Amino acid sequence: MYLSDEGRIWLATGTERVYLEPSMCNRHGLIAGATGTGKTVTLKVIAESLSDMGVPLFLADIKGDVSGMCVQGVETKHILRSITNMNIENFTYTSYPVRFFDVYGRLGHPVRTTISDMGPELLARLLGLNDTQAGVLRIIFRIADEKQLLLIDLKDLRSMVVHVGENSAEYKLQYGNCSAQTLGAIQRALLALEDAGGNIFFGEPALDIKDWFDWDEQGRGYMNILECQELFQHPLLYSTFMLWMLSALYELMPECGDLDKPKAAFFFDEAHLLFKGAPKALLEKIEQVVRLIRSKGVSVWFITQNPADVPESVLQQLGNRVQHALRAYTPNEQKNLRYAARSFRVNPDFDTERVLQELATGEALVSVLDPKGTPGIVQRAGILPPRSSMNAVDAAVIGTVVANSPLAEKYGTTVDRESAFEVLTGQQEEAAAKKAEEEAAKKAEEERKAAEKLEEQERKKKEKEEKAKASARKKKNSSVGKVFNSTLSSFGRELGRQIFRGLLGNRK
Repeated sequence: MYLSDEGRIWLATGTERVYLEPSMCNRHGLIAGATGTGKTVTLKVIAESLSDMGVPLFLADIKGDVSGMCVQGVETKHILRSITNMNIENFTYTSYPVRFFDVYGRLGHPVRTTISDMGPELLARLLGLNDTQAGVLRIIFRIADEKQLLLIDLKDLRSMVVHVGENSAEYKLQYGNCSAQTLGAIQRALLALEDAGGNIFFGEPALDIKDWFDWDEQGRGYMNILECQELFQHPLLYSTFMLWMLSALYELMPECGDLDKPKAAFFFDEAHLLFKGAPKALLEKIEQVVRLIRSKGVSVWFITQNPADVPESVLQQLGNRVQHALRAYTPNEQKNLRYAARSFRVNPDFDTERVLQELATGEALVSVLDPKGTPGIVQRAGILPPRSSMNAVDAAVIGTVVANSPLAEKYGTTVDRESAFEVLTGQQEEAAAKKAEEEAAKKAEEERKAAEKLEEQERKKKEKEEKAKASARKKKNSSVGKVFNSTLSSFGRELGRQIFRGLLGNRK
């Protein structure tokens, strides 16, 4: 551990030693420089010193060489030269307590989060939504929260989008219009993310940031390393996930004020990706988190090629700066060089802009905060060598570390509990069953009425037939009666004549 008698971190040596004040680490820092100029060495020296002080850390490993911190370093001519030139006494190589994480679950504990935990702001950035679509996404999250529907993975969010679309008229007056076109655009973005393998990031058990806070038997803080070689191939996914982790750390930590050392340290490699293409509203929130998280005892370090990669509002929060060599061949690179030079407090002994182009690998311009928080005059200095290995370790070593970790069981098995998809699917199935039951009852009622109608028609038909038969009989009887009556009448008339004649005849 590179400490002076006053408990400061010995970071570099130039005309004099340069010390980093632990109490000023939560004022954050910047490590910048062109590729191959020694940024990773600086990162390791600071990380090792903070771990020795009992500070847990999180680091993104983009190139794989940070993984070597789990094994002790080996002697090289470059390290021997640094030890000699800087008069480092009792230098020893050592390994550090490390835990590996990997979004893909291949070279570390699987890292997952839930849709609900990530929130609409970061998810809208991940999906590439415009302002209108992002606004509708916030409405969808609000409805899910109010209905207590968990959004764990992508299928939950797709189900929620469908639900809002089917009930848009109901939600319109309370939340605003959610047009079918906007909901369709969100669904297409979700499908595109899923096709790109984005569904692997969402699920449970979700990463618990509290698991970062652990110490080994010697009291050294654990280094939580996120393997990013594959994740970095998808810059938007990488940057969004890193922002989510920083946001989760911010929400977890309580206010603590100024401390003698940080409670945790967070290292952002390739920090320019965090801000590239981010909307203004998100940039403002990032700047707010960086500004406020220092009061929670968290030290944030941005690692990038040029200070110009970081927005001015965020750069202002970075009090400790280590600037490695810059190359300036194009007009734009020359502009960035001047920008980087002017960001330091001037040292009258040299031309900062010229020295920035002359720095050798392992050298840097260093300016750190003094105990009162005042930026020191920039110094040209060589960074001390790390005590752990500079080389990447192979997968077998990482596999052993992961298997022996107490977190292996916790994160090793995927959990799929009831969430929005299951609840909404159950409601749809219940509604479908109820509708089918109502339709069956309606059909049965229609069939009953049809049968009654047919029966009534049959009854009326029979009555009609009976009336017809009765009428026919009556008609027949009436005809016979008429014939009989006519015959009888004729007979009576004839008989009357015969009687009349007989009487007359008798008389005659």
